[in-house]
Amino acid sequence: MFSGLSAGLSLIVAIGAQNAFVLRQGIQRSHVAMVVVVCALSDLVLIVLGVAGIGVLLDRAPAALVVIRCAGAAFLLVYGALAARRAVRGEQMEHPGGKPAGSRAAVLGTCLAFTWLNPHVYLDTVLLLGSLAAAHGPSGRWWFAAGAGLGSIAWFTALGVGARFLTTLFRRRAAWRVLDAGIAAVMITLALLLLA
Repeated sequence: MFSGLSAGLSLIVAIGAQNAFVLRQGIQRSHVAMVVVVCALSDLVLIVLGVAGIGVLLDRAPAALVVIRCAGAAFLLVYGALAARRAVRGEQMEHPGGKPAGSRAAVLGTCLAFTWLNPHVYLDTVLLLGSLAAAHGPSGRWWFAAGAGLGSIAWFTALGVGARFLTTLFRRRAAWRVLDAGIAAVMITLALLLLA
């Protein structure tokens, strides 16, 4: 279980597209609980699929990963362009915790896209964690999966809820510009790396 927790956290605690999105939603206090639940549940499903052996299937169907990679790159490029536009305009949060930024359906759709169109989630969560879990034997692999799932739940909760402590900082337009510029750089870089 500890091995799964360590492996899960080492893969998830990195500033990527999904984490940047969760951080932004947390700072805005916009549908945070839904975003945390969707991200954590999605990770749990992917961990279970990897431990159950679907990683072997994905490994043998490289065309599926190519389609996911292209769709994910397109999504990241669009989201990166939107973040760059926000950075240039200098948009800022008016009233955190007031009216949510974006409708529930729009935030849910974006959250699902960040999770399920990210080819790294299939490589890391399904293939890599699935392979690591298999090394723990038939019964130990499920304890490994439980640890990885616990790590995912803890991380997304900490990121979504902890972001509210940054609200004071992000009342300033300059802070939003820096955050959005950073998000744009991460998204566009990840998209280009996926296409390369």
